[in-house]
Amino acid sequence: MDKQRRVIALGFFDGVHLGHGALLRRVAQRAKELDALPCAFTFDRSPAAALTGRAVPLLTGVDDRAQLMEALYGIREVVVAPFQRMRQMDWQDFVGQYLQEELGAVHVVAGHDFHFGYKGEGNPRRLADKCVQLGMGCDVIPRVELDGVTISSTHIRTLVEAGELEQAARFLGHPHILSGAVVHGNEIGRTLGSPTANLPVPQGVIAPGFGVYATRVHLPDGTHPAVTNVGVRPTVSSQGRAVIVEPWILDYHGDLYGQNIRVEFHTRLRPEMKFPDLQALRRAILDNAAQTRAYFAAKGDL
Repeated sequence: MDKQRRVIALGFFDGVHLGHGALLRRVAQRAKELDALPCAFTFDRSPAAALTGRAVPLLTGVDDRAQLMEALYGIREVVVAPFQRMRQMDWQDFVGQYLQEELGAVHVVAGHDFHFGYKGEGNPRRLADKCVQLGMGCDVIPRVELDGVTISSTHIRTLVEAGELEQAARFLGHPHILSGAVVHGNEIGRTLGSPTANLPVPQGVIAPGFGVYATRVHLPDGTHPAVTNVGVRPTVSSQGRAVIVEPWILDYHGDLYGQNIRVEFHTRLRPEMKFPDLQALRRAILDNAAQTRAYFAAKGDL
């Protein structure tokens, strides 16, 4: 890597929530003061999953994390490091050889619970002491709370899985998002007059609780309101299927197959349910469309 001077936020940043935002805002501030590039360091996989051997579904994939950090906090570069290499590195080498020499860090920002290096022997106190020794700046950000609750990715995951998307957004500081490439579906939506874009849930990422949501979908031509079903479509599928995110993008006509889209989840309208027939399903979808328009109109965001 080049010798660009960098101020680097250290962490995994799953979901890029308000706690992470405290680190990232400090990075932007220090980078401006030091005439350096505001950056973030993250891992290619969940440290918790790697260390425990258990699956830890994530709020966001790497690309979504990078997009959120850039859009919300002005981070200009995200360094994605292989966790396996990082966990085998001596903590002092991580600071001196990797951050300072390889990445060109002149200042780093970490959270109160950041651990790093072989066996997690590096901690915020050791990081700060080592930075002083090396002539690097260092800020350690204390825990961030909302309503007396420590903001954490773990807590937000429980909210998303329960379908409590408005509450999740309070802790995230932005709507929960999912993104990916649109795939072909069974085109039942077309027969109902509500054609949907089918988005498989990315591997390793959690899906919101099954249900129908008022959402906004980001496309190349702009952002559109949408009615989005998350689930297995019990009315039209008699067999268990993979979880699909299906936005019906209101007032949009176009072919999205193969295109990457991003869905913002704002509020849950109803649980997913099995209807007696397709006409009952169609009536429910039209009701949900009216609810979605009213929801965004009330927010002045239609």
